[in-house]
Amino acid sequence: MRPENQSCVSEFLLLGLPIQPEQQGLFFALFLCMYLTTVLGNLLIILLIRLDSRLHTPMYFFLSHLAFSDISLSSVTVPKMLMNMQSRQQTIPYSGCISQFYFLTLFGCIDNFLLAVMAYDRYVAICQPLHYTNVMRQELLISLVVWSWFLSCAHALLHTLLLVQLSFCADNSIPHFFCDLTALLKMSCSDISLNELVMFIEGAMVVTLPLISILGSYIHIGTTVLKIPSTKRLFKAFSTCGSHLIVVSLYYGTIAVAYFFSSSKDSNDKDMIASVMYIVVTPMLNPFIYSLRNRDIKQALGMFVTRANFFK
Repeated sequence: MRPENQSCVSEFLLLGLPIQPEQQGLFFALFLCMYLTTVLGNLLIILLIRLDSRLHTPMYFFLSHLAFSDISLSSVTVPKMLMNMQSRQQTIPYSGCISQFYFLTLFGCIDNFLLAVMAYDRYVAICQPLHYTNVMRQELLISLVVWSWFLSCAHALLHTLLLVQLSFCADNSIPHFFCDLTALLKMSCSDISLNELVMFIEGAMVVTLPLISILGSYIHIGTTVLKIPSTKRLFKAFSTCGSHLIVVSLYYGTIAVAYFFSSSKDSNDKDMIASVMYIVVTPMLNPFIYSLRNRDIKQALGMFVTRANFFK
């Protein structure tokens, strides 16, 4: 396309969810409640882990970082979506859109790495219980989290730098409630072959390598548990890994629907539903999944409530 047929886009128009005008108020209240539940639930998890010394273990150390990442992931998109639904002004500045994309990619990638790290922790706890304390040292825990942040920042920065090199056509409407990469690439007037190549190779590696490590960890856990047929041992392994498995299934299931199994035809609505599950619903459910199935979290919560009532 010749330069005169291109325009310098200063802002984008987020078309949002396909909601009828008369239903805007209902969905605004629903998403506001879900967002507040996400923030308060995950903050409570972080607070309990911080206050209760019994939760100062590797698993809860990683869980606190996952809770922080979930708060951040929702906060990048949901407040803007709520503001647009309330004001009916759906514009977002170019710089705001690029920033939103960067932080959304960053925190989504951190979730990805943290789930893999937590699977490794469960593997060591079940398959190498006698060496657990020596293996999961404080230095290793900090290194795993630091590397998760570093790789996530590098991943998000790479795609953001490639994105800002593109020019965008006059049509600045994004058929989504956030600045989605695939939607932005479709709007570009530039050659996006490099973006697609990097997204296909590097992006796929960032998702699949942690997933492979998670599957490998659970294959080893399964074979270890089945070698000693004991109902008590099987139940203990399931209670230890059950919450993590549910979260992993929700996380990768929604990503698969949104980015791998969506067809080109009438896929916008399906993509948005999957994105709502990934960005809004899953971070909200994580505190419930870990607390309802976790005796230590329940005990810590009980002690926290008791203390709160005592100081009233």
